[in-house]
Amino acid sequence: MASDAPGGTFRLADDLVLSRIGYGAMQLAGPGVMGPPRDRDAAVAVLRAAVAAGVTHIDTSDYYGPVTTNEVIREALHPYPESLHLVTKVGATRSPDGGWPSALGRAELVAAVHGNLEHLGLEALDVVNLRVGGAMGPRRGSVAEPFTVLLELQQEGLIRHVGVSNVTADQLAEAQSLGELVCVQNQYNLAHRGDDPLVDSCASQGIAYVPFFPLGGFSPLQSAVLDDVAAALGASPMQVALAWLLQRSPNILLIPGTSSVAHLRSNVAAGALRLPASAVAELDAMGRPAAA
Repeated sequence: MASDAPGGTFRLADDLVLSRIGYGAMQLAGPGVMGPPRDRDAAVAVLRAAVAAGVTHIDTSDYYGPVTTNEVIREALHPYPESLHLVTKVGATRSPDGGWPSALGRAELVAAVHGNLEHLGLEALDVVNLRVGGAMGPRRGSVAEPFTVLLELQQEGLIRHVGVSNVTADQLAEAQSLGELVCVQNQYNLAHRGDDPLVDSCASQGIAYVPFFPLGGFSPLQSAVLDDVAAALGASPMQVALAWLLQRSPNILLIPGTSSVAHLRSNVAAGALRLPASAVAELDAMGRPAAA
C-alpha cells in the first residue's frame, strides 16, 4: 500500500488494506439524502479528488438517494483502481417522506446486495455492513437471522467481507459467534465516548472501528473547547476532531463526508496533524462526565 495514504493504513484482512482516512459518500445525494446531487459535476469532482489524494476507502449505500449516490460513484470512478475499496451498508431502506425504515428480512437483504452490485458496477462487494440500529442508535435484539443472510451471500461470492453497523457490544459478540467480521461502524466522537470499551476490544482483535458523525451532538461548551484547541494549533475544529480519532486507536478508520473538494482536502490534511499531549488531555476531558 502506498505510504502516502492519508492517515496511514489499516489491514482489515489479508486482501483488504484501507487508508485510515476514507470518504463518506452520503452527502453526495440531494437534500435529506434524497434524490440526485444539486451539482452532479461537483460530486464527480469530489470523488475523483479523494482518489487522487490517496483515499482507498469509500463508504456508501444503495439507500443513499436512494441509488443515486452509487450511480455517481460508478460514473466518477468506474473502472475502479485496484487499490480502491468500496464499503456499503444494507439493512435499511428509504420511505417517501425521507425516513430510514429497517429492511432486515431475507428478501430485502438479498435485493439490497444485488442492488449495490448493479449500481456500483461490481461482481462482488469488498465489505457489506449490516445496519442494525436506527437514527437514535442501536436497537437491542438478535442479529442472527440477518447476519446469517450476509454470510450466505459471502459464501456465494457476492460479498468478500462483512461488518456490522449501529450495534451493541452484545450484538457484535453474537455476530462473531456466527462468522468472521472485519469492521464495526458506530457513532463515536470526542463528546460521545460510550463505545470506548468497544473501540479497545475491537483493537485487540484486529477489527476496524469506523466512527460516524465526528462532530455530531456536541454541546456549546464542548464546541467551544474544540474551537479553542483548534485555534491554538492553527487547524480547523474538524481537523482536530479527526486527528483525535486517529490518535485514539490505530484501528479507527474515518469516513468524513463532504460535497466540497476544498473541504475534502482539509479533511485529508488532518492525517498529518499530530496533537500534542496537552491538547489530547484537554480534548479527552470533553467526553468525561463533570465531577459531582
